[in-house]
Amino acid sequence: MEDKNRKKIAVLFGGCSSEYEVSLQSAYAVITHMDVARYEPVLIGIDREGRWYLYQGDVAKIPGDNWYSEEECIPVAASPDKGLHGIILLKQQGIETISLDGALPILHGKNGEDGTVQGVLELAEIPLIGCGTMSSAICMDKETAHRLAKECGVKVPKSYTFSWEGIDWGQVGRRGMELGYPLFVKPLRAGSSFGITKVDQPKDLQGAIEHAFEYDSQVILEEMVDGFEVGCAVLGTNELIVGAVDEIELSEGFFDYTEKYTLKSSNIHVPARISPEKAKEVQEAAKAIYRGLGCSHFARVDMFLTPDGELYFNEVNTIPGFTSHSRYPNMMKAAGVSFQELLTRLLEL
Repeated sequence: MEDKNRKKIAVLFGGCSSEYEVSLQSAYAVITHMDVARYEPVLIGIDREGRWYLYQGDVAKIPGDNWYSEEECIPVAASPDKGLHGIILLKQQGIETISLDGALPILHGKNGEDGTVQGVLELAEIPLIGCGTMSSAICMDKETAHRLAKECGVKVPKSYTFSWEGIDWGQVGRRGMELGYPLFVKPLRAGSSFGITKVDQPKDLQGAIEHAFEYDSQVILEEMVDGFEVGCAVLGTNELIVGAVDEIELSEGFFDYTEKYTLKSSNIHVPARISPEKAKEVQEAAKAIYRGLGCSHFARVDMFLTPDGELYFNEVNTIPGFTSHSRYPNMMKAAGVSFQELLTRLLEL
């Protein structure tokens, strides 16, 4: 018998993104830690082509990307009926609907973390758990996020943004020299370090730029900040809760996609090996950025800490990883908030 008191929460996973596999891992952790006595998960899988399905199979099939089958998946779409605030099931025998109490997108990168899915949910008036459409789009755009972070009083790396159309390689080369080497070449709107290259000398710049353009139509050159990365998990909308500050220790290169999910040559220290006073400064800067960029419910704010003790903004992850070794839940855990409690607080927001 259906429990009318349980809230129906849609968990969106997969997505038309280069971070599809990461989403599957994160979503599996979220689904298996939800308090099912209070919440009924409605699983919406999005395949690599962007098709939405109501998944009714075994949750254990999700992390290995074995979730899709015609028998266990029903095509769905967000309903344009604002009174329903739910989804439409496109069954062969006809249309059915499901009203939702909320939707938690566990989607990383483009077409999931950039405001597109958030816009669909907001149009359908499905209560969104996470950053809204505008905030998601702003945080995904590195140049815009840097400008707003600077307005919040936090230093930002010098940078130069350009498009592929009409590219002036001479101008790009001059800007690279002005920024100085080594520098970073990044797609303007991508996550998990996809398409990012650390360039040590001018002769390698063009190849790095062409690689970055495989992930976005705009690319940003960014000066390398001497220091190490620190992060801060933020939870809430009005009254904010912050996790313990973490620190990424690198032995070589930079914190690229491989390092983020294997930690072969790096370590993450929680809490960071910095003074309590400096950790407090990181947390206050993170809250200022979180508010300044219009974030809500949860996000992870990443910064660089220089040898002189100065903070530089790096980025905001509006849907940070939720795997067992992801930074956000581990920062909250170090602050005394367990994974299940974290999810409950999020869903109650």
